[in-house]
Amino acid sequence: MSKCSIAVDIGASSGRFIAGCLQDNNLKLEEIHRFDNNLIIKEGHYCWDVHALYNEIKTGIRLCWDRGLHPESIGIDTWAVDFVLLDEKNRLLTDAIAYRDARTDGMMEEVFNFISKERLYLETGIQFQKFNTIYQLYSLKKSNPEVLDQATSFLMLPDYFNYLLTGKKVNEYTNATSTQLVNAFTKKWDEDLLDLLGINKEMFLEIKPPGSILGDMETELSKELGIDMKVILPATHDTGSAVVAVPEVDDTVYISSGTWSLIGVENPFPICITKALDYNFTNEGGFGYQYRFLKNVMGLWMIQEVKRNYNDQYSFSELVELADKASEFRAKINVDNDRFLKPENMIEEIQKVCQETYQEVPGTPGEVAKCVFDSLGVSYQKALDQIEEIYEKEFKKINIIGGGSQNEMLNQLIADKTGKEVIAGPVEATAIGNLVSQLITLGEIKDIKEARNIIGQSFELKRYTAARREEENVT
Repeated sequence: MSKCSIAVDIGASSGRFIAGCLQDNNLKLEEIHRFDNNLIIKEGHYCWDVHALYNEIKTGIRLCWDRGLHPESIGIDTWAVDFVLLDEKNRLLTDAIAYRDARTDGMMEEVFNFISKERLYLETGIQFQKFNTIYQLYSLKKSNPEVLDQATSFLMLPDYFNYLLTGKKVNEYTNATSTQLVNAFTKKWDEDLLDLLGINKEMFLEIKPPGSILGDMETELSKELGIDMKVILPATHDTGSAVVAVPEVDDTVYISSGTWSLIGVENPFPICITKALDYNFTNEGGFGYQYRFLKNVMGLWMIQEVKRNYNDQYSFSELVELADKASEFRAKINVDNDRFLKPENMIEEIQKVCQETYQEVPGTPGEVAKCVFDSLGVSYQKALDQIEEIYEKEFKKINIIGGGSQNEMLNQLIADKTGKEVIAGPVEATAIGNLVSQLITLGEIKDIKEARNIIGQSFELKRYTAARREEENVT
């Protein structure tokens, strides 16, 4: 590759640098760098090591130069909701405490004393999850109110990394909407809501849409790394970038399958109705001010933890094979129960729930994995039924994107359970969506419609149809 863009895609367990360029109207990818992202414990809290992550970003940039690449731009995406605060001298006031930390326990219910659940949903359209940024900030206000008073800049994690690269501070739109603090209709920070909660609204910055050019790399950093390029805002929320890479959106429900599973559709306006509230759907911002109407359900985090609890003696593909062999095992669990967010031992927690619900308790690795995959299928089916009820229509296809699209057993299970055609791919959806957002900004691709056509012809998509229609009551 001679000229390219770079996607920095940092997930909750790992990160990667992917270079991309157009060749003969196809998008070509090259992996430059891959690194782990692990939680650390600081002062009794689970935190992200932002200093280590920034060093990995600089390492990836250096490797681009070593590979002889001359990228025109770079874009960063991460998971949602987590943040840091800076003081007036741009010093970190807070650690980047992780959403899986217990500090938000009970905070959501306390916030409802200031603003009703119904009003909060009608204004923001965001799904209620105990780790949303609003509840993290409220927890901080209760424990360390002086920190909020000193803060002059609220930066979500990709915002912070962009600041370190450019010296410019903004809040990117798609990630900002995940905070449950942005008005779904004005697309601005909801100052009335911040006033009600007594949260310092002066620290929130201008919200910039994906596709904005933030600027060039800071001069000293450019000299240090021996490379210069534009920093462009993709959808910095990783799911926002992943949805950009859905090749077919008409009559299609997508499942962004990774650590979390995000099930939904793209919509031109927010759906802030009572039924969507009752079913706990979210209206997160997307590229081009589209809305991602979706439900966030537990994803492959559970199988990642199962693998870890077995001391990594089985690969993911081996766990899939073992699950396939455990075909007679039938127990299922509610994967969306908060007890699976960060249990001491995922295998033991699954076994406890099966025992508590008077089901067969999984004993072998295959049975544990089968329980997880089957239970995910039930959760997907339930969310799909709710989408079709709200839209009052039947969707014909399901497009599974992300790393989970490689799980052929789960893909076939979803096809069998729903009776719909399942399209699997692309695998690197988040990085691809990040890249094409940059290429649109640079004028290499006309618009998102053309981008999706290019994606559809550039990457292998596998299709699954129901081998048997599984009927099951979902409770």
